[in-house]
Amino acid sequence: MNKLYIALISVHGLIRGHNLELGHDSDTGGQTLYVVELAKALGKRPEVERVDLITRSIKDERIDAVYGEKREKITDKVWIIRIAGGPDEYIPKEQLWDHLDSFADNVINYLRNDHLNPSVIHAHYADAGYVGVRVANLMGRPLVFTGHSLGRDKRKRLLASGLRSKEIEEQYNITRRIEAEEETLGATELVITSTNNEIQSQYSLYDHYQPELMRVNPPGFDLSRFHPPGDEPENLPVISDINRFLRDPEKPIILAICRPDERKNIQVLLDAIGQSKQLRQQANLVLVIGNREKIEDLEPVSQRVLTNILLKIDRYNLYGVVAYPKTHQPYEVAGIYRYVSKGGGVFVNPALTEPFGLTLLEASASGLPLVATQDGGPQDIISNCKNGYLVDPLDPQAIAESLLKLLTSKEEWLKRSKNGLTNVHKHYLWDSHVERYLAEVKTLIKQVKPSPQRVLNRRPMLHHDRAIFSDVDHSLLGDHDALKTFNNLINQNRRCTTFGIATARSLKSALTVIRKHEIPMPDVLITSLGTDIIYVPQLVSDTAWRWHINHLWTPMEVQRVISDMPGLTMQGESEQGRFKISYEYDFETAPTLSEINSLLHQNDQTVNVILSSNNVLDIVPIRASKGQALRYFADQWEIPLQNIMAAGGSGADEDMITGNTIGVVVANRFHEELSKLVDRDRIFFAQSTHAAGILEAIEHFNFFNSCLAPDLPL
Repeated sequence: MNKLYIALISVHGLIRGHNLELGHDSDTGGQTLYVVELAKALGKRPEVERVDLITRSIKDERIDAVYGEKREKITDKVWIIRIAGGPDEYIPKEQLWDHLDSFADNVINYLRNDHLNPSVIHAHYADAGYVGVRVANLMGRPLVFTGHSLGRDKRKRLLASGLRSKEIEEQYNITRRIEAEEETLGATELVITSTNNEIQSQYSLYDHYQPELMRVNPPGFDLSRFHPPGDEPENLPVISDINRFLRDPEKPIILAICRPDERKNIQVLLDAIGQSKQLRQQANLVLVIGNREKIEDLEPVSQRVLTNILLKIDRYNLYGVVAYPKTHQPYEVAGIYRYVSKGGGVFVNPALTEPFGLTLLEASASGLPLVATQDGGPQDIISNCKNGYLVDPLDPQAIAESLLKLLTSKEEWLKRSKNGLTNVHKHYLWDSHVERYLAEVKTLIKQVKPSPQRVLNRRPMLHHDRAIFSDVDHSLLGDHDALKTFNNLINQNRRCTTFGIATARSLKSALTVIRKHEIPMPDVLITSLGTDIIYVPQLVSDTAWRWHINHLWTPMEVQRVISDMPGLTMQGESEQGRFKISYEYDFETAPTLSEINSLLHQNDQTVNVILSSNNVLDIVPIRASKGQALRYFADQWEIPLQNIMAAGGSGADEDMITGNTIGVVVANRFHEELSKLVDRDRIFFAQSTHAAGILEAIEHFNFFNSCLAPDLPL
């Protein structure tokens, strides 16, 4: 096997190779540390040639300029690659969804332009999963996924904490996140989780739950900075800041370190302290919850969390008992652990949901016993390390009782402290994590078959610098005069422009319509919803594309799964294809699209289901769609996506007009299916219908302003 090139994708947060700003906000926490440490650990292995950690480029005067640098070298083999996606400024992950198609296109451009072909693509979190599916699909590379936390479980926990469904949707964009996770779980070949609990209580909630693809591999841990306290005092500025809050700084400390995020559940921890007189007498509470200058300058979620913390402190009159320093430096965190450990304190993590819990390992390596949520990672960590207690994060009394067990018994404290020190070294090292990781990845790569070679008789469109693709039924047809003008414009610019049709119709049906309406013969036809790419004039089918989309495609099984569904009737043989199954869809009796997808997912069918007109339901392979076929064509023929205008009018056209293409939505759009894209970058909503709408867009973008291609005969 050749040496490995691993592409890690982690879209959100502030990611850099040194002095990570953990706790900057709810997006910059354990995940950012994990991906950076994983990249470094992989880079140390001799069988790994290169590691790229691909993230979003951010240019914002409020943060370090390094986050806008295109490349950051970590080691000779490890790089952070920053790719544009959305606005320059820093925005939270919940606001990134509309920009991920463009980010994915830019990732592919980076890989192609630098002639890079990853051995494997590893996506971290739902947003990277969305991107990873598209990159892996186009490049034909295996996809690995680590969710870190999952939307269905998060929604359940947030509901339990008192938030309403509408609030959760508005704040977290939870539906789009869950849809992305379902799609990713259906497309991935390997899921790496930190704990068994993740598989059993989080991934099992998904229709695409495939436990046979899931491997538990706890993150490694850099022990070089974390160790028990010595004889020397911790002379750090943050220690002085902490002590000035406290009436009696000699008392043991209950320490919580986390981001200012509602999921971290600090309010219930304050309830535990405030409602237990014995606990207040026994210990102080220190909250290290990120860095801030002014609360009002923080993002709304952080503002709300910190405001509620202050209100709780005031309600229970915890002044002199609780410390909440405004700032700390990354290098000071290890010293805080040691300071608390030396004083006989306890580390607490009361989070509503905790996928792993890296701070638990840091605390354990510093000699601190633990009290942690009985969710996710803490269950495995405390089971392995035997160094603390699990509690219901919504039960203040249970939290208080567990803290008191450790704070009032020196013998119990010493036992749990010693267990943690011993077992964290035994179970959580990067060397063992990477050893297991690479063993799984190597097995996965061996299963990937090389793509067949494409042999095509290329026309002069090889020299074209732009292209126009359009659907037929919901875009071109309907206005005879406008279509005639469009046809003339295309013919006048054939020297530099590739003309393509992208349709749900079969090749035969598409050719019939083209001839009937005297549409210029396209250079390329994407037919049957992206399952076939045909080159004119010989009408040569791209066999490599057909091989590519055969991935995970089992049409007989698809038909079996939905054969008994009411309201679905197979269309005639002329509408079926090797890679397309088409049904008449009865809106009154048929299940919803969501229900059909769910049933297919539950039966391990990874497909695209498209309601492409008012009564036709099409099912195609997961790698097939108009948008994916268009990107494959653009990649093969070296036409930049930003030079391609794609026009459509139905939901089946969505992934063709999003991302880096110049998207055009004609005014006669079907059932307003594309209206949700109205605020997307690079998508033009025409005031005119049919071909007139496309002409309006051509004029708006001055699409034929210059023709850079050589003057070659067609």
